Amino acid sequence: MVTSNLPIIGSIEYVKIKDEDIQIPAKTDTGADASAIWASDFKIEEDGRLSFVFFDKESELYSGKRHFASNYKVSHVRSSNGQSQIRYCVPLEMTVCGQTFIADFNLSDRSKGRFPILIGRYALKNRFLVDVAREAFERPKNKAKSLALTEELKQDPQAFHEKYMTN
Repeated sequence: MVTSNLPIIGSIEYVKIKDEDIQIPAKTDTGADASAIWASDFKIEEDGRLSFVFFDKESELYSGKRHFASNYKVSHVRSSNGQSQIRYCVPLEMTVCGQTFIADFNLSDRSKGRFPILIGRYALKNRFLVDVAREAFERPKNKAKSLALTEELKQDPQAFHEKYMTN
């Protein structure tokens, strides 16, 4: 049996991002290389810095506070469904379970996801062990939305397919 002094975190945790005054729900994803955070309203300022806001106006987490990064890059990201995108990537200071560190985050639209932050294995490596049975809080449920979608599917499968399943 291998023992470790690394702290154990769950599959979902609260994260504190530097300069944001809230705890943000995050999913640990050992299957993802990189971490991602929901960001929007990207601009390149006259001085060359990238500016953005976390979340968007529809999110209860949205503060409207602009963040600036002079040390940014781009990443070519391929999602699990095979789609690829180019995303801005910035180093962010974050605190998870009392441990503060800097990790690179892809800035992306996570409005359709259950969690605004995804913590990938590059951020987890040599910092934490993940116990997938442990969760810092109850997982959000989309049961009502799924039931409504199923009802819509039953009403008119062809219209449902056209509306949701084609690009």
